[in-house]
Amino acid sequence: MKLIFKKGSGKTDLMEVVREGQPSELVDCPKQGIIPHDMVHYAVEHTLNARGFLTRVKDGEAAAFQMQGEAQSDAVERLVEVFQGDAWSGGNAPASDLLEMYRVTCNARSCSMLDVDTVAISEVRDVIADLTEKWKAVAVGGFLELGFAQ
Repeated sequence: MKLIFKKGSGKTDLMEVVREGQPSELVDCPKQGIIPHDMVHYAVEHTLNARGFLTRVKDGEAAAFQMQGEAQSDAVERLVEVFQGDAWSGGNAPASDLLEMYRVTCNARSCSMLDVDTVAISEVRDVIADLTEKWKAVAVGGFLELGFAQ
């Protein structure tokens, strides 16, 4: 599966999901001052080999905002939210703080945590930093293509 993120000029960017033998799907990505939400999903799912929104789409589910709950993908969503919050705050909190925020978020939503530690948090953060630099370099109307073989 390929993910093609196109930088928009307005309030949204666009993600095109390209799966072999299936029609492409387009997903609006509201601008949030950091990389698109689904790009954070890519960083988490690809780095941690975890089943979340994008993996479920790769496996044939529609790229829709309303998916049936699933334990691991719910845990991925909570972790994506933690990384987004970190990025909005400058992206420099200690990895242990992110891990604690993840623990609190999962407890608040009665959600099991993924088996992650501070090393995994740092690895995902490095991927997000790399994607951030690449995304900043994309001009309006341009795109960033990511492969998703998981």
